[in-house]
Amino acid sequence: MKGEGGREKGNSGAEGFTLPPSPLTLRKEVPSSIRILGIDPGLRITGFGVLDKEGQHLHYVASGCIKTPDGELPERLKVILNSLGEVIAQHQPQQVAVEKVFVNVNPQSTLLLGQARGAAICAAVLANLPVGEYTALQVKQAVVGNGHADKEQVQAMVQRLLKLSGTPSPDAADALACAICHAHGGMGLGALATKGFRVKGGRLV
Repeated sequence: MKGEGGREKGNSGAEGFTLPPSPLTLRKEVPSSIRILGIDPGLRITGFGVLDKEGQHLHYVASGCIKTPDGELPERLKVILNSLGEVIAQHQPQQVAVEKVFVNVNPQSTLLLGQARGAAICAAVLANLPVGEYTALQVKQAVVGNGHADKEQVQAMVQRLLKLSGTPSPDAADALACAICHAHGGMGLGALATKGFRVKGGRLV
């Protein structure tokens, strides 16, 4: 008969150890999961997207947009900081990915976008989370396979890769795309679990 811990008990009451199972019968180790928060910063609308990465597989968790009311700049930045803090507290990501600011034709717009991005990074840093930063070109290349893809292509690809029932909003899609890019180290479609698909015209088909 067997005692606790898989030990064999004989009639004399002496205990011995059973042989370890064959390597062929050992359960395959399950890849550890990493939760990533992607952020597409904007002073008016900041998109966020949360996903889990298990091995080479991605699983959608949540996404949405943070909208700031009209008003003074400090108050709007406060809304971004506090709202992202709530998202982090609710979903408990382990890593954060933020899109870098591109140089706009309008210097004032670039400056405002940079400040919104700073508020987003501060939310992550205050939660002691590591932050990865990616350009829009890197994100599009990683998700669509085309660094100059339009927003509709990004939305369609994010919906397909994460098996979403509907199309995410442009800002939420950009945030999820940033998280996907981070999940695969910005290496592009070659690192994605895209078995059975092919790329045609910058789209996964």
